Amino acid sequence: MRGPLAGLMQQAQRMQEELKRAQEELADLEVTGQAGGGLVTVVMSGRHEVRRVAIDRKTFADDAEMAEDLIAAAFNDAVNKVAELTQQRMSGLGAGMNLPPGFKLPF
Repeated sequence: MRGPLAGLMQQAQRMQEELKRAQEELADLEVTGQAGGGLVTVVMSGRHEVRRVAIDRKTFADDAEMAEDLIAAAFNDAVNKVAELTQQRMSGLGAGMNLPPGFKLPF
């Protein structure tokens, strides 16, 4: 293959390699989601696997409903942080390709 199509194919192959590397890096990352000013913390991997949960039990001894709300908020905070990091890492992958206007990559 020669010409523009060959160049585009090479760019696509490099982008695929970069995508794989970025996915591996993201999977190894850990983010910490918090709620209630740190009363509840959730540590989550880039694969959305929860590694640790810490709860200030003294604060919630008499208010289980508040604990449940803060736990949900901490999980959501961690998920949002993973999504933000993923978007940041993936957004630059197609930057060097001369894609047609309006063409978007599947991430």
